[in-house]
Amino acid sequence: GGAVVHTSMFAVLKEKVGQVVVPGDEFCFDAENTISLSESAKPDRAVCGPGLRRTGDRLVVMKSGVLRHKPPLTFWIESQQKRYVATKGETVIGIVTARGGDIFRVDFGGSELASLSYLAFEGATKRNRPNVQVGDLVFAQFLIANKDMEPELVCIDGSGRANGMGVFGPGGLLIKVSLGLVRRLLAPKSDIRSDLEQLFPCELVVGMNGRVWVRASSVQQTLIVANLLQSCDTMTTQQRQQLFKKVQQGAL
Repeated sequence: GGAVVHTSMFAVLKEKVGQVVVPGDEFCFDAENTISLSESAKPDRAVCGPGLRRTGDRLVVMKSGVLRHKPPLTFWIESQQKRYVATKGETVIGIVTARGGDIFRVDFGGSELASLSYLAFEGATKRNRPNVQVGDLVFAQFLIANKDMEPELVCIDGSGRANGMGVFGPGGLLIKVSLGLVRRLLAPKSDIRSDLEQLFPCELVVGMNGRVWVRASSVQQTLIVANLLQSCDTMTTQQRQQLFKKVQQGAL
């Protein structure tokens, strides 16, 4: 019966290969199978690479990243890529670094700058130019992103509407987080987001490029939210909830 367990464990692991895992995630063997295990088929056949640790009959994730598998039995965690790669259709937070003629240059944290036309804003015309200054933050979407062309951003959707994109208003704070945390914040039912909103009503704009814009009702609360978000990167769900609880007790 030993092989069965193996397949169950590896089936679970293999299902997660290519997905983002976070510290504290565990892969367990089901107890009823473990009893029938002969010594030779104990779970320690799985080889734990960097980022994974075995404790008893569980494999525990030690750092966030993408689960990788090298057949037959080696598993490891690949750290989140540090640098964002422009992808068509994705929304990012950029910083306007220069303007020349009809084009703004925007730093989105990639290996080169993107262009953003002054006409790519809702309601913009040759006469009615948008009010965009060097140093402004913009929430924008990639219209063009491929190896052979300069990346191009727009602040309007297909029907010419801003749809939440454009220049950020005053106040607010820009922070950097890992691309893994971005995915968790953008998940349809993000527990981090709902936990945060229970602590402080705040506006969060999440760029796929690992930049997050935060604005709460006061500068102090904005700073607290920013710090909490950045610490979420390295915490398990349980650690995060304990931290949020402490803040809540102090904040009430």
